[in-house]
Amino acid sequence: MRSGLFGEAHFALAYNARSFPLDQGFILPNIVRWILYPVLVVIGLAAIIFAIAGVVLVLTYPNLPSLDALTDYRPKIPLRVFTADNYLIGEFGEERRAVVRIEDVPDLMKQAILAAEDERFYQHGGVDTLGVLRAAFYNLLGAGKRQGASTITQQVARNFFLSAEKTYTRKIYEVLLSFKIEHNLSKNQILELYINQIFLGQRAYGFGAAAQIYFGKSLKDLTVAEAAMLAGLPKAPSAYNPVVNPKRARLRQQYVLRRMHELDFIDAKQQEAALKQTLIIKRDASEFAVHAEFVAEMARQVTAERFPEDVYTRGLRVYTTILKADQEAAYASVRRGVFDYDRRHGYRGAEAYLDMSEVKSDQDEALDELMQDLGDTDDLHPAVVLAANASEVRAYRRGGELLAMSGDAIKFAARMIDDKAPATKRLRRGALIRVQKDDKGSWQIAQMPQVEASLLAADPKTGAIRALVGGFDFNRSKFNHATQAWRQPGSSFKPFIYSASLEKGFTPASIINDEPITFPASVTGSQAWEPKNYDGKYEGPMRMRTGLAKSKNMVSIRLLQAIGVHYAQDYVTHFGFDSDKHPPYLTMALGAGSVTPWQMLGGYSIFANGGYRIQPFVVHQIQDEKRQVLGVAHPVPAGSDGARVIDPRNAYLMDSMLRDVTLYGTAARASTLLKRRDLAGKTGTTNEHVDAWFCGYQQTVVACSWIGFDQPKNLGNGETGGSAALPAWIGYMTKVLKDVPETFPPQPEGLVALDAPGHGKGPAKELFYRENAPAEVPSEPPQDESIKPVD
Repeated sequence: MRSGLFGEAHFALAYNARSFPLDQGFILPNIVRWILYPVLVVIGLAAIIFAIAGVVLVLTYPNLPSLDALTDYRPKIPLRVFTADNYLIGEFGEERRAVVRIEDVPDLMKQAILAAEDERFYQHGGVDTLGVLRAAFYNLLGAGKRQGASTITQQVARNFFLSAEKTYTRKIYEVLLSFKIEHNLSKNQILELYINQIFLGQRAYGFGAAAQIYFGKSLKDLTVAEAAMLAGLPKAPSAYNPVVNPKRARLRQQYVLRRMHELDFIDAKQQEAALKQTLIIKRDASEFAVHAEFVAEMARQVTAERFPEDVYTRGLRVYTTILKADQEAAYASVRRGVFDYDRRHGYRGAEAYLDMSEVKSDQDEALDELMQDLGDTDDLHPAVVLAANASEVRAYRRGGELLAMSGDAIKFAARMIDDKAPATKRLRRGALIRVQKDDKGSWQIAQMPQVEASLLAADPKTGAIRALVGGFDFNRSKFNHATQAWRQPGSSFKPFIYSASLEKGFTPASIINDEPITFPASVTGSQAWEPKNYDGKYEGPMRMRTGLAKSKNMVSIRLLQAIGVHYAQDYVTHFGFDSDKHPPYLTMALGAGSVTPWQMLGGYSIFANGGYRIQPFVVHQIQDEKRQVLGVAHPVPAGSDGARVIDPRNAYLMDSMLRDVTLYGTAARASTLLKRRDLAGKTGTTNEHVDAWFCGYQQTVVACSWIGFDQPKNLGNGETGGSAALPAWIGYMTKVLKDVPETFPPQPEGLVALDAPGHGKGPAKELFYRENAPAEVPSEPPQDESIKPVD
């Protein structure tokens, strides 16, 4: 039975196998079910999705934002400040931006961006379907980091209209906006918007600004390596910022270079060269071609006061009066003067000590991390000592440079290398120092100066500021010593007392006694006063001219006593000084009041231009974003009606006496070094050597130099106006007067020449006001020492 059954079953199988073609209808429905049904399900789901998408599109598309922000692109452009000769010196605004046209963007930069962000930009319609599928595939595999597929168009949509939140709703809007953008704008228009709008770190918006901020270059000057570095920033500006994260930035740059090579944008040789190039990254984002930070800040304040609304976003352009060459000369001269002063007073030792416990080698990257918050001060760089002995100091400078200094390079710091140096200042491993290149380009130990200085120069006929340096380093202190510092002028104030005396009948030939004088308490109203000459020397009777040239205190005090302190107090206001800053005491003769360098510049301009009061100014013109003029300065130049404040004869005689100061007086170095005889000015040194000045001019330019400490203290013995302040003035004038011929003012009417007495140096004949000319010039001073004040 079982065999029968088995046999029947076997027969049936055999029969079915033979008759299979006859039974296709039996098996085909199974195949259909397993193949066709899933296809139908997919088609159905797709239809549902497309239907939903259609509904969403119909409901959402009309509500998408207008593209006016793109078609009428008005980015937030910062306030920009320029020199008179069109050099950028300052930028103010949350967003630093340099808008560029797409045709001005080099192909290299475009290719780097496409390789990094959207290689199929010119093929897709706003959304890269292939890119989406590729990213989805890798994300499903879960290998490595999750990949995105946003196109440049999507990034434009997101940057202009959407937030950065990661939601499906936002993504749908992003896709729809991308389609709308592609429908309304050309590919080049979209790419131009992207290049100008994208955030790239360091407050840089757009590749034009980023090129300037990171490399100090325009787009057209970028190398392959630099373009690749910038192109890698949009993905994560903070993570790939070469200033903050140089390692990650380097890895990202390598990826962009590889993609550029794979896409045939560059060849293997270009890729290799770019990988080998050492990039010089600017760490100071506010660095400009011209050091005029104090001027830029002054221009910002003027503009913000006049146009307070949107001053930092509407693209205003401010043109100042300063000239690039003048400003560079002033900046270099001030720094040289400060460094020279600082070196005269010795090395103070290590600034601080860094924790070197985690540093394993001389090239350890931990060294850069220790120094990441230490900024350069132009050519003065921080460095950390690795080892130090009497013959050599080895130090590490940020960026990987090892310095080995010996001989003259460490001579300045020698006493702080010695084992007997104070433990808190001695140079040893971990000591923070400053290094600087000498004139031959070799590194040497330097230090951060503690003293401050300023120099400002102007056209004496208009008041237009040609150069202004308000301090040693704007980033260290933003206090503008040229305009804000009220300091004692010392002997640099004497010319205004001498000018007042000319109006009271004195002449350059007047004989005044240079002998000690004592004022009892009954005269001073407080305590007895025994003023002295700076050098402690007294030369007896001398011409007034000689007294000024040699800066004799006794001569100035006797002059002021003769003309009266109240008269002098009122007279100096003609030069722009505040009467309340110059109390009516005889100490006014020695410059014991308070002035600013700005005021001193204006005062000396009057002597330079023949007696006219001018108002120094620094902003010449303000323009809007379309270059339309919003405001322009209208200075009253010298020679205009109503501007004269002193007699032209007074100005001429003062000019003559001030030239003697630079020929044989306390500033004789000026005429010697510049090899000119048309320089005029006056040194100034205050009591206890707290302030040192030199203010002076040539007919075409007037300048004032000052040096001192913020917290007033002694500059040191021998640090007079002639030794501490005059060098910066000479340095500046050497540059700006290089091709300027000697000029002298014409003699005005109303002066007569008479034989002069022989006391001291000076011309054989002296000039007098015609109405004051004596029949005979006295050769001795008045015998009565208690000269009564005129007023």
